[in-house]
Amino acid sequence: MNGSRIAAVGHYQPARILTNEDLADLVDTSDEWITSRVGIRTRHIAGPDEPVDELAAHAAAKALAAAGLAPDDIDFVLVATSTAVDKSPNMAARVAARLGIPSPAAMDVNVVCAGFTHALATADHAVRAGAATRVLVIGADKMSDVADWTDRTTCVLVGDGAGAAVVEAAEGAGIGPVLWGSVPEMGHAVRIEGTPSRFAQEGQSVYRWATTKLPSLARAACERAGLTPEDLAAVVLHQANLRIIEPLAAKIGAVNAVVARDVTESGNTSAASIPIALSKLVERGEISTGDPVLLFGFGGNLSYAGQVIRCP
Repeated sequence: MNGSRIAAVGHYQPARILTNEDLADLVDTSDEWITSRVGIRTRHIAGPDEPVDELAAHAAAKALAAAGLAPDDIDFVLVATSTAVDKSPNMAARVAARLGIPSPAAMDVNVVCAGFTHALATADHAVRAGAATRVLVIGADKMSDVADWTDRTTCVLVGDGAGAAVVEAAEGAGIGPVLWGSVPEMGHAVRIEGTPSRFAQEGQSVYRWATTKLPSLARAACERAGLTPEDLAAVVLHQANLRIIEPLAAKIGAVNAVVARDVTESGNTSAASIPIALSKLVERGEISTGDPVLLFGFGGNLSYAGQVIRCP
C-alpha cells in the first residue's frame, strides 16, 4: 500500500430546521434579503442538549457503518472543529468514547472552515507514513453556539452539523496531494473571539479574496493530482455563500463537474460543510465510485486547503 483512500462517508444534521421566515421574526431581515445575498433558505440548528461531539459521533457512526467497519478497526480519530466549548477532553477523545473506539490517537484540528480538508490531509499523511491504519476524519461545528442572533449580517449564515470520512491504506492516490496555506495578516477577516465567543466577519473582504485568489489555488490542487479541472466529476467547496461558490466554481473551469450547493439548505456549517455536502452527493448517487472530486476548504483564519479525492 503506497497511498490512502476514503472508504466511506456519512453526515448528520439536527432535526430542527430554521427557515428565513423564522429568522425574520428574530432580526430585521427577509427571505428575499437572505436568498439574494447568500443563497441560503434553511439551516439546521442543534438544541442545548446536542453538543458538538454528539453531532460528530452520529456522522462518524454512519461513516463506519457505510464502510462495514467496527469501532475497534479505527486507530486514529481526527475532529476538525472551532466550536468546542471545553479545552479538554478534546472532541476526538469524546467521540472515541461515545463510539467505543479503544486506545486511538485522538486529536482536534482548528482551522475553522478549512478544518476538514486540513484534517483529511493529515490523515492521508499519517496512513502513508505508517503511523495509522484507519482514520476517522470528522468535521463538526455548532455555529449556533457562537452566533450573534442580533446581527442580521452573520446570524443568517450559520447552521449546525457534522460530516465524517473513513480513511484507510490503498494502492495509488485515492487522496491527492494537498495544497494548503493561509493569509495570516488577514486573520481579522473571519473571527470567533471573545467571552462568550462570537462569530464575526468582514464579508466584502472575504468575498473579494475568495473570488479572486482561490481559483488559481484550486487549479493548482488539480495539477498536483495530475488532472485538469475539466477532468473533475464534482467540485465540493466550503459552503459559505452561494454568491462565492458559483463564481469560484466557474473560474476554476470545472465545466463537466457537479457543483455542491448544499449551502442553500444547510447554511454555513464551518468545518462540517464539505463532508456534509460530499456525503449528500454520494447518498443521492450524483457521483460514482472512483470519480475525481475536488474538495477545497477556505475561510476562517483566511486559511485554505484542497485536494482531489476519488469518490468512495
